[in-house]
Amino acid sequence: MKAMLCKEFGPPEKLVLEEVASPRPGKGQVAISVKACSVSFPDTLIIQGKYQFKPAFPFSPGSEFAGIVKEIGEGVTNVRVGDRVAAFTIWGGFAEEVLAQAEQLVRLPQNIDFATASTAVMTYGTTQYALKDRGQLKSGETLLVLGAAGGVGIAAIEIGKLLGARIIAAASTDEKLALCKQYGADETINYSTENLKERIKALTAGNGVDVIYDPIGGEYAEAALRGMAWKGRYLVVGFAAGSIPRIPLNLTLLKGCSIIGVFWGDFTQREPELNQVYVQELLGWLATGKIRPYISATYPLARATDALNEIIQRKVKGKIVLLLDDKQN
Repeated sequence: MKAMLCKEFGPPEKLVLEEVASPRPGKGQVAISVKACSVSFPDTLIIQGKYQFKPAFPFSPGSEFAGIVKEIGEGVTNVRVGDRVAAFTIWGGFAEEVLAQAEQLVRLPQNIDFATASTAVMTYGTTQYALKDRGQLKSGETLLVLGAAGGVGIAAIEIGKLLGARIIAAASTDEKLALCKQYGADETINYSTENLKERIKALTAGNGVDVIYDPIGGEYAEAALRGMAWKGRYLVVGFAAGSIPRIPLNLTLLKGCSIIGVFWGDFTQREPELNQVYVQELLGWLATGKIRPYISATYPLARATDALNEIIQRKVKGKIVLLLDDKQN
């Protein structure tokens, strides 16, 4: 089988496409023929040694994928050979075949295609957990989404609307904001040309926003926090801007607000029963068309470097997906 391998930390150009032996599942493991793998910001970090997980060399990036069960190991009872599944494994997905723990798998309904499924497990799972569990977002509240045209940003708009919130989408270009409007954003802020704090104030009649969903960090974090409502909740999802902001903690005192970390991967391990409840709800939303991940581009495995560079250069709207099979059903 072919796999895109990271043999040393560095930029995407360091990756090499090679023929390697097919993996064989051990106890509790499943071998999956990968049909589609989404490309995410953490993939750009893990190949540079900048992620919290550092797998042994050589490894393939790619944490979120979908495909067909090829072989099962001893003790596996939740899936069978031939089942259509999606999974989140932190790394390994940029390959024609990959191993996963049986409990990491989500069985897919027939009407969800592989490309769509590959964008949902982590991207929408993170957002669902953030807004429902950590943020306790309620109907009628106002949600500010930073980096709103990215994969998790679009997910936040969609899930926020499902939960009955008013959505303010913030992004860096008018083109990106137009996509946010298509996905249901009620108001928009171009934080490249507008004052984020003042625009929040204007859009909320001075009351501020109830929940902030922040997957980017960087220079806009403090301005967003200054636009927080009384008893608001600031959700720390990630740092796609590349820098971790330093927040004046007196702002939390003055606004009676909370800064809340969102670590979905750890949640799935620590609270597996609740995670399964969320997974079933998410699959229901997908199957009935209540959410529809935006896939802006697809690439073959051999062009994984191009896909990663698109993310590094912040050109991506929604998600990019690697397709490892022409037949995506």
